[in-house]
Amino acid sequence: MYIPFEKMPETARVWIYQSSRKFSPEEIEFVTEKLTSFCDKWNTHGNLMPASFSIAYDQIIILAVDESNLGASGCSIDSSVRALRELEQKLEVNLLDQGKVSFIEDGKVVTGGLREVKNYIHAGNLQEETTVFNPMVNNKRDLADRWLIPARDSWLKKYFVR
Repeated sequence: MYIPFEKMPETARVWIYQSSRKFSPEEIEFVTEKLTSFCDKWNTHGNLMPASFSIAYDQIIILAVDESNLGASGCSIDSSVRALRELEQKLEVNLLDQGKVSFIEDGKVVTGGLREVKNYIHAGNLQEETTVFNPMVNNKRDLADRWLIPARDSWLKKYFVR
């Protein structure tokens, strides 16, 4: 059952999906409709789960589920991946590829694959203090203090050899 994101508990499990580009206002409306409908019906073994989503920076989808009474099963997680895959196809974006890195440059989100990220680092656009998105957060609470971190505190630190 859909619950507004701000009402989800801090312990809600989250999954981060980085779009390869920013969504248009019409696309945000479409994503909102589709994910609200999906969350309203999202279930595990026939039992509805309290679920929600947020679209951050007009580009990043955060899917959340409150597992306090009922955990997400493999089948329910698969159904969420199918919903995201449908969005990918309809919007012609890449959401499910985990090989992307997003960071903030001049107030804008920049997303690229590993090859592009290496080029950004070599060009000086992505530095140790650059804010990067950590897609490995586990719960809503982590979004406050572990989602946006300096590149030096992420797995990218290996590229900043001193």
